[in-house]
Amino acid sequence: MLDKKLLIQSPELVKKNLSSRGYVLNIDQWNKLEEERKIAQINLETNQESLNKLSKEISSSKDDDNLKHQASSLSALVKQDKEILQTIQNNIDEFLLDIPNLLDESVPIGEDETSNHIIEEIGNIPEFSFEPKSHSVLVEKTDQGRGVKIAKSRFTVLSGELAKLHRVIGQFMIDTHANIHGYEELYVPYIVNKSSLVGTGQLPKFEEDLFKLTETPDLYLAPTAEVPVTNLHRDEKLKFEQLPLKYVCHSPCFRSEAGSYGKDTKGLIRQHQFDKVELVKICHPDKSEDEHKKLIEDASKILELLELPYRKVILSSGDTGFSAAKTVDLEVWFPSQNTYREISSCSNFTDFQSRRANLKYKADKGNEFCHTLNGSGLAIGRTLAAIIENYQTEDGNFIYPKVLKKYI
Repeated sequence: MLDKKLLIQSPELVKKNLSSRGYVLNIDQWNKLEEERKIAQINLETNQESLNKLSKEISSSKDDDNLKHQASSLSALVKQDKEILQTIQNNIDEFLLDIPNLLDESVPIGEDETSNHIIEEIGNIPEFSFEPKSHSVLVEKTDQGRGVKIAKSRFTVLSGELAKLHRVIGQFMIDTHANIHGYEELYVPYIVNKSSLVGTGQLPKFEEDLFKLTETPDLYLAPTAEVPVTNLHRDEKLKFEQLPLKYVCHSPCFRSEAGSYGKDTKGLIRQHQFDKVELVKICHPDKSEDEHKKLIEDASKILELLELPYRKVILSSGDTGFSAAKTVDLEVWFPSQNTYREISSCSNFTDFQSRRANLKYKADKGNEFCHTLNGSGLAIGRTLAAIIENYQTEDGNFIYPKVLKKYI
């Protein structure tokens, strides 16, 4: 959520920044809401003050029925004023919750992914003496339509060596981030409430992307561990010396993939259920840029240890997510597609999520909002797919990366 002070003090600057996302800020609507709030606030304070004075008069002349009648009328008016102010405040909150985060000045301007900037390419693209196959060929051999039979399309069953590889990848990632990079490992609920999704920015704007529990309307399947982990300290005031907090969490993720009809229907690229190792940081505002760079390095280390070719890409204004101020994607090489595909998005959300989640730290001059960051470290299904493709053999099998052999 944006700081209301920015909208009050610099509405045109906010509008210009958001326009690079393609978002049109309705300043007239904001001004109208703020004016209504001011009037309602003044009315409430005026009537409350009158009621307080009247109450003092009544205490010194208890038998004055006229004063009691006036007090009763004023009390009803104050109650009405509070209800009006609360309604206006709800409208303001609804207005603010729809506004995306302000973009960092380093974000390239562009309408979509075609304007993303490649930062660097790392690793050697493998050469094959045969036509490389898609990972989906091997996956479909093991699945044989069972995922669809059990659930529906975009669900997959892995068995044998693929199931083992999937498990091993997750363990390797957790071990690396916890033991080498210093993240604290968490196990969290796979079901989250509405407040948690509002806190990280999935609600109210992206409800169609979520799987909702119909029996309990305020509960949803977690679309990513970012949601429960970031909300771990919601409504808390952290101590300065606790920062930065660094968490790693392996969890399944559930997404409806609304709007992706016809895209990546084969293989493990776009599933309704997939596993991910998530990295989440909560830090001091002055440190978030440095922590973002470290986050990217930590996620990149996994690809380097696996010896998978990849590249770093900073997303353009039109491709940056709703809650993020800046995002750098890691894209891994897929030989069958002769291109790179996203395997991690490392984002700095500044104080956008912490304002929604009321996540603060104790500063010298009162309580301040923390900055939050997260990124995949990495998406396990896509990592498995990348290993199958980059380490494939001519006979349709694959070999394990050296770093994983100790897990086998």
